[in-house]
Amino acid sequence: MSSRNFVFLMSALLSSSVSAQAAAATPPADPAGGQYFSKKHYVAEALPTYASVRQQLPEPVLPSKPAWMGMYWKCWELAFSHLRQPEPSSPFVSNWLDEAFSPNIFQWDTCFMMMFARYGHYQFPAIQSLDNFYCRQHPSGFICREYRETDGKPVHFDFDGGLFSPKGWKNAVNPPLFSWAECESFKVTGDKSRFAMVLPVLEKYVEWLNRDGDPEAEDWESNGRRSANTPHGLYWNTSLGSGLDNTPKPTAKGAGWVDMSCQMVMQYHDIARICRELGQPEKAVVAEAEASAIAKRINRWCWDEEDGFYYDVLADGTKFRKQTACGFWPLIAGITTPAQTARLVAHLKDPAKFWRPFVFPTLAADAPEYKADGGYWLGGVWAPTNYAIIKGLERTGQEPFAAEASERYLAAMAEVFKTTGTVWENYSPEHMTPGNPSKRDFVGWSACGPIALLIENVLGFRPDGVSNTLHWNLRLAEPHGIRRLRFGKITADLLYDGAGVVTVTTDLPFVLTLNARQIELKPGVNSIKDVTPKP
Repeated sequence: MSSRNFVFLMSALLSSSVSAQAAAATPPADPAGGQYFSKKHYVAEALPTYASVRQQLPEPVLPSKPAWMGMYWKCWELAFSHLRQPEPSSPFVSNWLDEAFSPNIFQWDTCFMMMFARYGHYQFPAIQSLDNFYCRQHPSGFICREYRETDGKPVHFDFDGGLFSPKGWKNAVNPPLFSWAECESFKVTGDKSRFAMVLPVLEKYVEWLNRDGDPEAEDWESNGRRSANTPHGLYWNTSLGSGLDNTPKPTAKGAGWVDMSCQMVMQYHDIARICRELGQPEKAVVAEAEASAIAKRINRWCWDEEDGFYYDVLADGTKFRKQTACGFWPLIAGITTPAQTARLVAHLKDPAKFWRPFVFPTLAADAPEYKADGGYWLGGVWAPTNYAIIKGLERTGQEPFAAEASERYLAAMAEVFKTTGTVWENYSPEHMTPGNPSKRDFVGWSACGPIALLIENVLGFRPDGVSNTLHWNLRLAEPHGIRRLRFGKITADLLYDGAGVVTVTTDLPFVLTLNARQIELKPGVNSIKDVTPKP
């Protein structure tokens, strides 16, 4: 049984008794927790319902794909049904969007959910879901990957000891993606009011992650995730901590992981952006220098020129030669050369490896451990890795392939949706079926495809609420578009008629970049003629 499923079953058994105890007594606030986060108390806020906001959410227009539209709306319906409020016994400080997996909140699930939930930010400020992790941060800077909803207790799972195993603390660190989620939300909302509140949390968190790590150390909190006393000086995680439960990865002391190290590069870049927005350029320079230094080490130690792939490494720098979805994180981290990008793209397009009927498997199909039913992370198709890969393709100028991969992924999801009526935690790479095992109604990060990738990579919209601009990579020749797209304070309808005319209706002025054309739009109805799609 996988750890996530074991945790789910254990949590379900514990939740009823915990809820009864919580109703009887409210524990005192933890005086040591969350000291770097200024939000200390929950202020009651009503939760919106799907029925009440359905007509205000963005509405993609793609008449040729009715099943995709059905999936899109099903994901929003599930998401709004998964909104939660803190219980009286809980130290949580904000309403949140739940991952719909267990009676606990999960860190990296929540970060990835922000990628689609930001498109409904004006109906529910989903980014505040991260507050419940920030308010539990330890004085050391450590933030646990999972907390119990009823009382905020950190969950440190290990197969030997269950949810609160003394050995489980080494598994209690998720991919460090808080800053990415904050900055990606900011791009759409244009609202940087959170930055001053979250920067101290993120700075302390990255400080903790940079402590030398020992997976077996008893004094676990003194051990971060950097393999400092190694030639490579990269970052590692445990299989359970990373959320990649059974993906083949090196976990002995001193290992260096491509994905974890790239996530640190991303974190420093995002912290730099936050610092610049807050008028702290000196801090931004330091953060960018750290990102650059880690990137150089990744390329020095993890890139294999013969195979054209990034591998994890052991303590002595020896490559751990397993081709997994983790090897593509350098794309989204922005650390590849054009030649390296081309080699990675070749792997993604290889039907013997990653270009399977259901893209992209988390383990190359020619690996001996690969499972046709997914085997959870032994080839299973998962939203977080697919989203990261496709966004990496987008970032490195591989727009056409990013769109093609998105369409192949959504088409496969739609086939499962037609037979089951819902979306799933993960999928089989070989068949149009859920993975084995897989949880249904998983929104959760599985909405990243039907909502975010549909809007951004299939329909081609890239909103920037910070600068009040919108880029539309108009590539489809058929009629398509979107209604009620909200970015910053702007709400706009953008429709292409399939015959060369784009109509934009907006309540506020903004600048539209339509393929290579830059157009200043006024409030009201704007007609743009002689438009040619660019596949």
